Amino acid sequence: MKINLAVLFGGKSVEHEISIISALQAIHHIDKEKYEVFPVYITKGNEFYYGNILTDIEEYKDIPVLLKQCVQINFVTEGSKTFIVPSGYKRFSKRKPIALIDVAFPIVHGTNVEDGTLQGFLKIHNLPFVGCDVLSSAVCMDKYAAKILLKHAGFPVLDCLRFTLEDNKNPSAIIESIENKFAYPVIVKPVNLGSSVGIGKAMSSAALEEAVSTAFSFANMIIVEPAIVNLKEINCSVVGDCENAIASECEEPYASDEILSYSDKYLDGGSKQNGSKGMASLKRKIPADISPEDKNEIQKIAVESFKFLECNGVVRIDFMMDCNTNQIWLNEINTIPGSLSFYLWEPTGLKYTALLDELITLSLKRQRKEEEIMYSFETNILSMGGSFGSKGSKGGKR
Repeated sequence: MKINLAVLFGGKSVEHEISIISALQAIHHIDKEKYEVFPVYITKGNEFYYGNILTDIEEYKDIPVLLKQCVQINFVTEGSKTFIVPSGYKRFSKRKPIALIDVAFPIVHGTNVEDGTLQGFLKIHNLPFVGCDVLSSAVCMDKYAAKILLKHAGFPVLDCLRFTLEDNKNPSAIIESIENKFAYPVIVKPVNLGSSVGIGKAMSSAALEEAVSTAFSFANMIIVEPAIVNLKEINCSVVGDCENAIASECEEPYASDEILSYSDKYLDGGSKQNGSKGMASLKRKIPADISPEDKNEIQKIAVESFKFLECNGVVRIDFMMDCNTNQIWLNEINTIPGSLSFYLWEPTGLKYTALLDELITLSLKRQRKEEEIMYSFETNILSMGGSFGSKGSKGGKR
């Protein structure tokens, strides 16, 4: 019997379109002999739609027309089972559930979906799901929180300053505190976005003011860190869980500027033949042009940081190398990387179909372990009778 797999993509995120590309790539490589795939598209208004037509990338040229050919759905949990059902479904109505879902596979990028929000939604519905759990998703999405935890554990991360919208009421104070802490150039980033959205490099006060303003237009919090002048970017993927994890081949992506931009990742060279390849179409060198010692060090840090933050599934960890000092810095952890980083695993002999199967297997393993944990007691204090008052039992007299 096939496993019913709901692949979720889209969502209220600036990386909405990239999620569509990554998800459709995966859907076309999933073993159809083993899995029955149910594509679930999440609109930018957080509505859920189902339909087989959703697997055709050409249909997304006109999304309103596409959605008219789909069914708006909800997830409904009944006991230990979770179904996708037509919107407006009632248990004893004539409308039947569309499918009983065994596993969810969120292939989403960015705020509101990759940051633990969607993972929490799936958890509430008792659905095993592929990828990082709620906490590791949230921590890795927040660049500042991840830095603090990783630095505390001894991982090599750059120092940074964090600012909020409240701080931005006095932009000149932000500029002053940055200049007191770091020399130019500096990098300004939204704290919780990916795909290089909102990132800027500043060489002067004027440029810094502009970069801060741009970053705040995408997020409520930003971070600023020193820029590495002679920079080489190296990426490495990790697959596994907190018990067992392995690192992929390393890559060296090429940027058209000093910062790898959204355009570098998804648009440059994005002709018709490459436009649906997502991160797989990025100009890159595999394996990266680094020494065996540096490669081993990066792979070691990648696996150890993956386990430390209790990641699961597949992640891509971005590193920076200072070519002047040969210092390696861990930049950030992407919990649902573009194209699921399959191109970093193929050189190791792990094909995309086998990678997807391994990720689903890991999600089921985690579900089995969680089922062994006790989450409630077989008792109900409300059945004891009496009046507890507004303070509950703690407010009672002894």
